[in-house]
Amino acid sequence: MDDRERAERLKALSEKIDAAKGVETPTPKTDEHYSMAQHAWRMVIELVAGLVIGFGIGYGVDAVFGTRPIFLVVFILLGFAAGIRTMMRTARELQDDQQAFEAGKDKRD
Repeated sequence: MDDRERAERLKALSEKIDAAKGVETPTPKTDEHYSMAQHAWRMVIELVAGLVIGFGIGYGVDAVFGTRPIFLVVFILLGFAAGIRTMMRTARELQDDQQAFEAGKDKRD
């Protein structure tokens, strides 16, 4: 018996034991169908949205008050900060989901 056959037999035995114990194999969220690229695009869009909203508010305030682009600069910086904060919150959510998945996976091992 070679190593590959032995590994297959051990895997089959492990699955039978888990089935007898009633342990379900943890699986990642398949209903959402997210890939890492989609998460990255989500974070980029959140950052750009913050910048665009800051630009719009700053431009509007400058237009109403007839000032130099001081409000434009201030609100762009605030929009950038809001976008970074939103990106960090999204990254934390993804990290928590990954840790929960790995914790469920470790219980099986």
